[in-house]
Amino acid sequence: MMEGKAVRASQSEYSELALPNDVNALGNVLGGKVMHLVDLAGALAAIRHARRPAVTAAVDSLEFLHPVHVGELIVLRSSVNRVFRTSMEVGVHVETENLLTGEKLHTCSAYLTFVALDESGKATVIPPVIPETDEENRRYREAGERRAHRLATRVRSKV
Repeated sequence: MMEGKAVRASQSEYSELALPNDVNALGNVLGGKVMHLVDLAGALAAIRHARRPAVTAAVDSLEFLHPVHVGELIVLRSSVNRVFRTSMEVGVHVETENLLTGEKLHTCSAYLTFVALDESGKATVIPPVIPETDEENRRYREAGERRAHRLATRVRSKV
């Protein structure tokens, strides 16, 4: 059995300034741009945990709570919630910061599933994650519930 790694070993933060090139006609950052950043932030945590290339296998629903406006800082925090042999669930929390006022708003959160790859591009076993705090234990437990739901949904969609 592989030695596990603490959740904190995968924790990552990625920030990007929302520029005019990223927005729609209303001055809001395009949802697809935010989704791209969520995928990137999730990959950082997955690769940091596995210390291998990792690819996105699934993204759970993404609901935008607040728009991101041009000139705001987009801050994405990610960490591995749970490992399932060759795949892992990564949680990504997105908030915006108005750099002039300091106001911060939770924009969205997402759960992504990544698969770690070996040198030949095949799925490979990765170390388990070790939750250490109450919050990490809750996310670990809930990741198992979400995986069961994803697997049940996948079975139903094949019928």
